[in-house]
Amino acid sequence: GEWAQAWLLLGHMVASHVETDTITYSAVVSACGRIGEWARALSLLGDMAIGRVKMDTSICNAAVSACEKGGEWAKALGLLIYMAANSVAMDTTTFSAAVSACGKGGEWVRALHLLGDMAARHVEM
Repeated sequence: GEWAQAWLLLGHMVASHVETDTITYSAVVSACGRIGEWARALSLLGDMAIGRVKMDTSICNAAVSACEKGGEWAKALGLLIYMAANSVAMDTTTFSAAVSACGKGGEWVRALHLLGDMAARHVEM
């Protein structure tokens, strides 16, 4: 599928010492996210940190979405903690995916806390 092609292309770029950036990684994380390949999406975030590639809201949102689609509510919440600790802005998409992940996992209290956090951060609902 699309995500596998994107994954292989990124691997070839890295192996060939072609410079990768946030846009490159964002495309691959988004492709993984669309089908719930959360482990691969998180692996890419780790690679970005090692390679000192800046993470932004959109790439983190794609990873949170991948966790949501994969039923990994705890991983989604871990990403929100990472974003807060590293001053990566959170938006409606961030919280929507995290709330959905918690809802799918039956973690309704956590979902409600996220809605409260969203309001406290003045994120549009």
